[in-house]
Amino acid sequence: MPRYCLTFDLQDDPKKIAEYKRRHEKIWPEVRDSLFDAGILAMEIYLTGTRMFMIMDVDDSFSLDKKAAMDRANPKVQEWEASMAEFQDVPEGADPVRRWTLMDKVFDLAKQ
Repeated sequence: MPRYCLTFDLQDDPKKIAEYKRRHEKIWPEVRDSLFDAGILAMEIYLTGTRMFMIMDVDDSFSLDKKAAMDRANPKVQEWEASMAEFQDVPEGADPVRRWTLMDKVFDLAKQ
């Protein structure tokens, strides 16, 4: 099963971090459904300090480009993303729409 790992940073503001976490306790049903519709089978997000880390297990039909196109066509996902943007720290020169950055795998114990 393919796996994607992504990262980004939240603003260094404890109140905003707490609110971001609270909003993720129960995401909007339309956002949840869009994840499943795109082929995402499982997703977890972790936080340390301001650094977010997402793990997505996906089916073979999944692609980041397809998911981005689906998101652009979904007004509720666009509304959710806009509401989450107020918490995110977007570095200068970064794509303000695609805040999550794909990470490269550098180690796999199973291959040792």
